[in-house]
Amino acid sequence: MSNKIKVGIVGGTGYTGVELLRLLAPHPHAELHAITSRGEAGTAVADMFPNLRGHVSLKFTDPSSSSLKDCDVVFFATPHGVAMKQSQELLAAGVRIIDLAADYRLQDTAVFEKWYGMPHSEPELLRESVYGLPEVNRAKIKTARIVGNPGCYPTATQLGFLPLIESGCVDIAHLVADAKSGVSGAGRKAEVHTLFAEASDNFKAYGVSGHRHLPEISERLSVAAGKAVGLTFVPHLTPLIRGIHTTLYARITREEDFQALFEKRYASEPFVDVLPPKSHPETRSVRASNTCRIAVHRPQGGDTLVILSVIDNLVKGAAGQAVQNMNIMFGYDECAGLGQVPVLP
Repeated sequence: MSNKIKVGIVGGTGYTGVELLRLLAPHPHAELHAITSRGEAGTAVADMFPNLRGHVSLKFTDPSSSSLKDCDVVFFATPHGVAMKQSQELLAAGVRIIDLAADYRLQDTAVFEKWYGMPHSEPELLRESVYGLPEVNRAKIKTARIVGNPGCYPTATQLGFLPLIESGCVDIAHLVADAKSGVSGAGRKAEVHTLFAEASDNFKAYGVSGHRHLPEISERLSVAAGKAVGLTFVPHLTPLIRGIHTTLYARITREEDFQALFEKRYASEPFVDVLPPKSHPETRSVRASNTCRIAVHRPQGGDTLVILSVIDNLVKGAAGQAVQNMNIMFGYDECAGLGQVPVLP
C-alpha cells in the first residue's frame, strides 16, 4: 500500500491510549484520523498529554459522532466489554480491529464470562478473531479482521516458556510463573492501591488465588503444547511505573542445549532478544521499547530451568505489540514505527 492508512483509537485517554498515540504519531504508514473519549470530547489531545504537543493535532471526539467507520483500522484501548459491542458495525464498514482489552483473547466464552463477569455478546466474532502474539500467529494475523492483543503478563510469560513447551523438554504439568508489574499496568484510573503513598517503597503479591491473566496464559500454552498445561501464576505489584519481570520455573524432562534452543527459536524475531548465558535482564533495559529480553539459567546444574523475561508492559505488553500487529495486518515492515531505543536511566 502506498498511501497511509487511517487509524482510529477508541479510548485514547488511558495509558495504553497515549502510548498508541506516541507510537503512531511518527509512524511512516499511519495517519491518526479519530480519537474518541466520551468524557474529554472537544479537548485537544496535546492539552491532556503535553508530550504530544507538535505531534498530534487532533481533538478527542465523542464515539457517537466520530468518523471511526472511515478508518482502515481501529484500536480499542478501552475497558473489557467495549470492543465487542462496536465490532459488527465497524467490520461491516470494512474496518479491521485490534482490541487491547480481553474481548478477543479467550476463545472459551464460559471462561471469559467466569473471569470477566459479563457475557460475551459476539461469540461468532470471537471464533473468527486471532490471538495477536506475532511470534506464534504471524500468518493468521496477516489476514485477520479482528486481533485480540495479548495481555502484558501473558506476553512475557509465553515468550519465556514457549521454546521449552514447543520442544517438549519440560514437565508441562508443573510450570510456575512468578511475575512482577509496574503500577501503570493497573491503568490510569484513580485507585487507593496505586496512590504514590501506597505503592511507593512497597512490594506485594496479589491475585494469588486467581488472576484474569491466568486463563489466558494457560489457554495459549496449552495450544502450544497440544494438551492442557498446569500453571501456577503469581503476580506482584512493584514500585515501578513501567515494566514486567517474570521469573519462570520448569522441571527438565529431557536434556537439551537450552541456550541454543532459545537462540534458534527467536533467531528471526525482531523484538525478542535472547541474552548470553548468565545474564540478568532488567526492566529498564526495555523501557519505552517493544523488546522482550530473555535469559536462560540452570541453577547449580539441577533439574529446574529458570527463565527470566522482561518487557515494557505498555509497549510489547500492550500498545507496541498492537502496532506490530497492525504492521503485519497491512503488509508493512513489522518493525515500522517501533525502532525506539530503550530509555536509560
